[in-house]
Amino acid sequence: MEKPVRVLHVLGGLSLGGAESRIMDLYRCMDKSKVQFDFLVHQDGPERVPEFFDKEIKELGGEIYRLPKFKVYNYMAYKKAVKRFFREHHNYAVVQGHMTSTASIYLPVAAKSGIPLRAAHARSAGVDKGIKGILTRLLRIPLLKRADYCFACSGEAGRSVFGKKWRGSEKAFIIPNAVDVQKYVYQEDVRKQVREELGIADEYAVGHVGRFHYAKNHEFLLEIFAVLHERLKEEGVRAALLLLGEGPGMKAAMQQASDLGIRQDVFFMGNQKEVWKYYQAMDYFVFPSRFEGLPGTVIEAQAAGLKCLISDQVTHEAGISGLVHYEDIRLPAREWAEYIMDHMSYQRKDMCQTIKAAGFDVREQAKRMEKFYMTGKMT
Repeated sequence: MEKPVRVLHVLGGLSLGGAESRIMDLYRCMDKSKVQFDFLVHQDGPERVPEFFDKEIKELGGEIYRLPKFKVYNYMAYKKAVKRFFREHHNYAVVQGHMTSTASIYLPVAAKSGIPLRAAHARSAGVDKGIKGILTRLLRIPLLKRADYCFACSGEAGRSVFGKKWRGSEKAFIIPNAVDVQKYVYQEDVRKQVREELGIADEYAVGHVGRFHYAKNHEFLLEIFAVLHERLKEEGVRAALLLLGEGPGMKAAMQQASDLGIRQDVFFMGNQKEVWKYYQAMDYFVFPSRFEGLPGTVIEAQAAGLKCLISDQVTHEAGISGLVHYEDIRLPAREWAEYIMDHMSYQRKDMCQTIKAAGFDVREQAKRMEKFYMTGKMT
């Protein structure tokens, strides 16, 4: 029996983040007799600490390898580690680099090691603030020339990572952040069960799914909820905020919730494997990000039939249904809260066909990518 082609995905880690979740959605739908995924992640320390998706990857037949984190000053040591890795692991059909900040380093090394195809995959339309962001942009400058394919989750992400002329290249393709649509279809019984477990049977629940990171703008989200919480309280309605995700800003967000006097009604739920259940429990999805590529969570929320109030800094390619409203991120929290108040009542619907028609069904994307991995050609 012929062995499956192996594809190496290069990532920062394997936590429950957006890029990782979308790759795992694809992986689950792949025909493993034809295509297998391995993962190269970045982590320091004498031994690698297991992360969220480790167990499932092993069960699906994938391998996980490690590089040290890139810190600029360790450029030579990092490149040496990359060379060592590809000298020992060069039997891949494709290397797909989702960590674009260092892809211009590891993709050329992969090429010299004999790996036939190298793809860079843009998943964000912005960078961190300060020196780190400046360095990231500098490191990405040669990427358009050093990758055989330049994938992006949206046009905005592609322009941010590869430059304004990227769409004019024959190597440029948009790969939608597809989701397992059927899983998210609204289910009243699941909603009732989850809300009872959380003790919010009668509350109006605002939701957000995302890593506690600068890009996600949790501080503004909490300000919005504080205003909404007070307004609904005046009308005799209790409100709850469901926050799914983890990250470096989580502790600060908890302190801010306490300072705003809303801590008892903010649920910091961490990473949840069955995140689809929690969309059912929400009444409104709010996403005030400073920048994004194309957030899969907004697609998931629409698949669950949720109205979504999102930042105008998020690409309009994410608004694939009439459920999304874009709001100016410069407006005060009060105006965001008032918009929610004015649009609280609506009927949840099955959005399955709408999401599929927009090209965001993971099973269709899996077929497309499976063909690419096996033939080296995009269609």
